[in-house]
Amino acid sequence: MGKSKTTKFKRPQFNSVGLPVNAVKEADAEEEELGEDGCPAAELLEKLQSPSADVREFACASISRVVQQSQTIPGFLQRDAVRRLGPMLLDSSLLVRETAAGALRNLSACGGQEVCEDMVKHDVMTPLTALLREVRLRHDAMYYSFSTIHVSLILCPLSESSSQALSVFNKSGLLDVVVQCLERHPHNVELAISAAHCLHTVTEDNPELLCSLNTAVLGALENVLLSSQPGMAHNLLRTLAAGTLWNMKGSLPAARQAQTVNAVVATLSQCLDLDAGMLIPELRQAEEVRHRNAPAATHTEEPAAAELEEMDEEGEAPKQRRNGKAMKVDNDFSDLLPRGKEELREATALLTAQQTSLEIIVNMCCSDDPSDDEWEEESSSDESDLGPDGLCDGLSNLMSPLCLSAEVQGALINHSIPEKVLKKTEFPRNEAMDVCHQNPSWRGLIKKMQRVQSRALTGLHSILSTMDAESLGGASALQQAAQHLSTLVFGAADEEFLEAVISAMRSLLQMIASKNIPQCMTPQQMMSLSEAATRCDVVSVRVNAVAILGITGSTLAKEKGTAETLQMIGNALLQVATRDANLVVNGEALDALFDVFADGDEAETAAKNIHLLPALKALQPVFKAKIRKEGRGKYSPQQLCVLDNIKVNLRRFIGYLEKVVKK
Repeated sequence: MGKSKTTKFKRPQFNSVGLPVNAVKEADAEEEELGEDGCPAAELLEKLQSPSADVREFACASISRVVQQSQTIPGFLQRDAVRRLGPMLLDSSLLVRETAAGALRNLSACGGQEVCEDMVKHDVMTPLTALLREVRLRHDAMYYSFSTIHVSLILCPLSESSSQALSVFNKSGLLDVVVQCLERHPHNVELAISAAHCLHTVTEDNPELLCSLNTAVLGALENVLLSSQPGMAHNLLRTLAAGTLWNMKGSLPAARQAQTVNAVVATLSQCLDLDAGMLIPELRQAEEVRHRNAPAATHTEEPAAAELEEMDEEGEAPKQRRNGKAMKVDNDFSDLLPRGKEELREATALLTAQQTSLEIIVNMCCSDDPSDDEWEEESSSDESDLGPDGLCDGLSNLMSPLCLSAEVQGALINHSIPEKVLKKTEFPRNEAMDVCHQNPSWRGLIKKMQRVQSRALTGLHSILSTMDAESLGGASALQQAAQHLSTLVFGAADEEFLEAVISAMRSLLQMIASKNIPQCMTPQQMMSLSEAATRCDVVSVRVNAVAILGITGSTLAKEKGTAETLQMIGNALLQVATRDANLVVNGEALDALFDVFADGDEAETAAKNIHLLPALKALQPVFKAKIRKEGRGKYSPQQLCVLDNIKVNLRRFIGYLEKVVKK
């Protein structure tokens, strides 16, 4: 059985600050006035031409609010909203600039890849570039405004979704402007965070830009990494700087690489040391104390914040497809929180920093082989685990265990990253969950806490794929981790979480089996776990569930008195191989059967009792026909290569069983 490959994370699109409170309230009023009949795009876009700066600001703020509902975006795009909003970035009124930048930022963040590509097509990069160049020429604090922050945030989804936008960024000298904004971190952390997000995005897989990086860029990032300002916003800033330095590692002088890697891992370690389960109740208590001391200053802001956070909690991001892979559109509107929500901002920054840290760790553990990206692009579904290794020569490098450099592995171990990642896989503390449930404006944090847990599970899967058992604490630690993960499977609240936990579970059980470490779960527990997962709609969850059955069965086949359990496993695998609608899952089930019944007296007895040979003979022509009929249209070349080899192995395995019967 092959190890599953972890897909690299793209940067999360964190939003640091946003519209002024009065703009949010005016936008809310506009929505109520227009009601639910039709799209307000035409009227709002017309107001952009008003000679009154107040009306233009009001229109931009309203658009910013309305486009957070993704179904309204087509109405704006059909009315040329990008070309009409773009000039507002250079408006004579700074408030209009701010709200226009906020509207374009929400349009790019909420619309997904297609909208970002459409924005670039309609020349949004020209006014964005002009505004940032103006910032470079002006050094007064006024020009380091919300508009600059929004522009930095707009560049993140644009550069991630459009190669043309990335090319414009590379060639327009915008790097210097963004670094200039980053350097203001001691005085304007919100601006620095936006700049750091932008750098984190544009430095990944961008060799053209990396070739132009100079010592000034490196120095600015290192200064951020070495900063000691307290607070969660600065913690997030340091995390983003660490991620950017990791993206730049290949461009660093060889003499500095080990030192930089250690500094990056140390920063991630410090971030993961923070206990969100304890800090979130403390921050909420601090907010209550502040409200009691200054009730008049806060009550007017509470409704807007509550409404925004309730929307974030209830509105699930629409899923889109990017290169065949599911991609969630950003609908995190924490940047719209009024300025009086400092504690909630701190809590949001904490969770975002920890999510980002875990994603960076996943990327550190991913292979740098160029074929990684090719695999992701050509995959036609959202699974990262497509079959056993050793079946196709062209896939051997993709499915083999990944390797970390000595410097990276040493740094991860020295800073106890495996233990800290495992700790983050635990369910959020009840105290923190209760605090968030009790207050409407804090409920959006619940999903963020769950996302941190999900990223930790993916991080654990990556670590298991790249480190040996001794580095992870030995047999006892691995057994405890397996027991812990088994409890998480049955508590999985959504498919994303189940996908992460079942993937980590597979990697862990594979390592335990390869080291001949006794399993700490009973076969019945394994059967229940896998049966629950094989009913999931997500293909990769079913693939990993089947693989877990194969790992369990192949281990049991070496022991005495296990024939009855092997029969249960065999029947379950046969059912998946014949009834699952997805060929990749069918192939994984067949491969698991090959492993379980490959050798041993117990396996032979079980195979005869479940009539494995006639079942596989009946399945063989059906499997071949299904590959021939569905393969070319639905599956990638790599998947078809694996499936063709399983087809060959099925013929050979049937021949093996026929010899066993004749004995």
